[in-house]
Amino acid sequence: MSKKPLALLIAGLLTVGAGALPFAAAADTAPAMATMAEQIPHLAYERFTLPNGLTVVVHEDHKAPVVAVSIWYHVGSSYEPKGKTGFAHLFEHLMFQGSENHKDEFFKPFELAGATDQNGTTWLDRTNYFETVPTTALDMALWMESDRMGHLLGAIGQPQLDEQRGVVQNEKRQGENQPYGRVGELIQAEAFPANHPYHHDTIGSMADLNAASLGDVKQWFRDYYGAANTVLVLSGDITVAQAKEKALKYFGDIAAGPQVPRPQPWVAPRKESTRGTMTDNVAQTRIYREWNVPSRTSDDLTRLSLAAAVLGGGKTSRLYQRLVYRDKLADSVSVDIEQHVLASLFQLQVDVKKGVDPAKVEAAVADEWRKFLKDGPTDDELARVKTEVRASFVRGLERVNTQASILAEGQLYSGDPGQYLKDFDVLMAATPASVKAAADQWIARGDYTLTVVPGKVENADMATVAGRPAEPGAPKPVLSPKGDYRTVKTDVDRSKGVPEVTRFPDLTFPAIQRGKLANGIEVVLAERHAVPAVQVQLMFNAGFAADQGRKLGTSSFTMAMLDEGTKRLDSVQIAKTEQRLGAQIGSGCGLDFCNASLNALDDQLKPSLALFADIVRNPAFRDADVARVRGQWLARIAQEKSQPVGIALRTLPPLLYGEGNAYAIPFTGSGTEASITSLTTQDMHRFMGDFIRPDNVKILVAGDTTLDKIIPELNAVFGDWKASGKVPAKLLAKVAPPANPRVYLINRPGAQQSLILAGIVAPSTEAPNNLPIETMSSAFGGTFTSRLNMNLREDKHWAYGAFSFLQPAQGQRPFLLYAPVQTDKTAESVAEMLKEARGVVGDKPLTTEEIDKIKSGDVRSMPGSYQTTSAVMGALQGIVLYHRPDDYVQTLKARTEAQTDAEVNAAAKEVIHPNQLTWVIVGDLSKIEQPLKKLDLGAMQVLDADGKPVATGK
Repeated sequence: MSKKPLALLIAGLLTVGAGALPFAAAADTAPAMATMAEQIPHLAYERFTLPNGLTVVVHEDHKAPVVAVSIWYHVGSSYEPKGKTGFAHLFEHLMFQGSENHKDEFFKPFELAGATDQNGTTWLDRTNYFETVPTTALDMALWMESDRMGHLLGAIGQPQLDEQRGVVQNEKRQGENQPYGRVGELIQAEAFPANHPYHHDTIGSMADLNAASLGDVKQWFRDYYGAANTVLVLSGDITVAQAKEKALKYFGDIAAGPQVPRPQPWVAPRKESTRGTMTDNVAQTRIYREWNVPSRTSDDLTRLSLAAAVLGGGKTSRLYQRLVYRDKLADSVSVDIEQHVLASLFQLQVDVKKGVDPAKVEAAVADEWRKFLKDGPTDDELARVKTEVRASFVRGLERVNTQASILAEGQLYSGDPGQYLKDFDVLMAATPASVKAAADQWIARGDYTLTVVPGKVENADMATVAGRPAEPGAPKPVLSPKGDYRTVKTDVDRSKGVPEVTRFPDLTFPAIQRGKLANGIEVVLAERHAVPAVQVQLMFNAGFAADQGRKLGTSSFTMAMLDEGTKRLDSVQIAKTEQRLGAQIGSGCGLDFCNASLNALDDQLKPSLALFADIVRNPAFRDADVARVRGQWLARIAQEKSQPVGIALRTLPPLLYGEGNAYAIPFTGSGTEASITSLTTQDMHRFMGDFIRPDNVKILVAGDTTLDKIIPELNAVFGDWKASGKVPAKLLAKVAPPANPRVYLINRPGAQQSLILAGIVAPSTEAPNNLPIETMSSAFGGTFTSRLNMNLREDKHWAYGAFSFLQPAQGQRPFLLYAPVQTDKTAESVAEMLKEARGVVGDKPLTTEEIDKIKSGDVRSMPGSYQTTSAVMGALQGIVLYHRPDDYVQTLKARTEAQTDAEVNAAAKEVIHPNQLTWVIVGDLSKIEQPLKKLDLGAMQVLDADGKPVATGK
């Protein structure tokens, strides 16, 4: 179950150059550190068990009036018998279909209450459901979770099963339609023997999904969804006494369920190395290597996580240094661990540089592997990684849903919500010798290597992949403890339906403060003291739009180069210093801005700011670094052109805005092969001189500081920054819509899905009626229960999701319709999207109910939306970028509620013009072109992945 807006898909394609930090500590030694558990915040909790066996964990955090509700069922795809793969995940989807006492979409009451962070996920060992709700909506959330836990079967029939089966199958198609999208299933099948519970992946096979019967589904619920197989975590604005009363009230009468046959750990390491090759629609060769390693509950896995970071954890890692910097054989390399209960997967991934023999890459990897196994990591390598882990953990604790997940994982997998503290102690106690010993035991032999090469995909069906054959030694499942469980009668009258939420907490948002540095740079501050960290962002008025008259990609490439070296430090020194300080530096661009950002721990703010300023003010743009990044950048463009979403985002904007417009560019910001190949250091210095300057910047600050403290710190590093000349003006010319609809097709032979992206130019984010425009878009296609998604996903189940979006912009912004759909329903899906567009501006305007749902959800979600310092920083960014008043957030509630139905429907007519839409459809033309022609949408043209016309001969 997922609700991914296009903004997330865009974000996934945009590379924001991260990596640099405090420059004070350039020595190769790290400060002495105490026990790790002494250096991280403790999540104080209380745990209790209801008479029916339900385990409840409570953590109080009263910084915001919200509560995270996280419910984890101890069952995942490893529990599925042969022939029933995909059951756990399919059932997760069915849990969102409604229950016996709420026979409607599960999301509806939550959307009205302003829930955030809501979803459900399934993996090998567990299934979880979670949401963060306003404190006043907690009873509603617990009623909903308990109703589907204890009262589901009467609401699940054949129509519900068929609907979600179709949705899941389209989720599977969507994943496999991506470059390298079939790799995970194959690696898992090769990693574990055929008789291992992990041999198959979580989403399962098409055949097994088709064979799932209603009886099978209901039995799955009876077997695994009992109270005694479940952990409920409540984290946030709640007391233990309230938690005990409410948990018993809503869950106490649910049966414990039967004992569960629990699969037992079986690492099943290989004795010898094996390998395979896969051909896929990809831009470059990629090498994967995988070793079976111990359970997530093993101390050795913690030590192996350090080995993974040292070997392939970023710029400073050994493999990155060897393959990317020194030998120039690869564009990227990483080493990670996928942690599970029965066994884990230690995985290497290398993107081979175009034209390089993969055998050379493998030889270099083997050489570095041998060196690591011979000597182990150094003290400095371990110290830097440990600091990085600590800093990441501290930052993540602001969100109550993250707190709940940490406690739930500890309880579910180890029987201890505080397991994270023990893991940190093991991590901190690790030595070069102990890490080397773990590596010697687990990653010295027995790997599986998969090489994925570019080419034509003959058969995308993975169902026939056999993988590793069965082996002896599989442990038998062990029944969970029987327990002396009983239910407790409650006074909840479920016939009355979902508890009504009548009160909602007000948003508490920090007052914005302003100051100036000695040279006039304006500082905008929002204090937030939840965690000991400060975020600083330098926002420049530039962006992809500043590429106008320059080589496309100049802005984003230049900003990505900032942390590749200063006049005093090279990129590796920068990255090592960043690790030692536990800081994060990033730089990049959006459509209308470029920024450089710093996230620093309080006790390292001064050296962090020193490095940050050095990076921004003194970039070196050394030829060797430019050449290395250029190669990576060109590989990134090639990757974008192999991804359906990437192809569409590169193609549609130039069509919408027309040649010469500042926005008529690939919205990935990466430019073109020609522009990046020809980009020079002079081009970059010119861009820096024009836009990255003190008279074109505002400094945004959010976090654990005050104006009196931060101004002197910023003055010390930026107060003497001066510029000469004038900042060039960006020309955001007005665009007229096309007179008629246009359809552009891009061929992707063998694609299981078609990516549909349609767009039209809409008013600026700064438009006076921006709120009604956004409310309209949300109601039409911006939420789970919006018209587009309910049609194509829930009604037709032709898509995993279908949405509409507004890409924010200072000039005219694009309004986009997005749907990845199964290939054989492409034309039908376009027809449905067009029908919905015509309806909303014609005989089916948005109803009061639809509009009120969005307004209510927007207002009520504010306390949950602004939990974190990053969210506060995002609000500051919007205020500065779109020239909003300082009290924009504080007054948003009143302005949102004041919108009228007439204003929202007028916005629909202003924005949505069905007969002026530009459609870009990426799919298998041999299957979709003729059905699309029959729709007679308008002029149809076939394009290549560069957006250039293709002669079809027809």
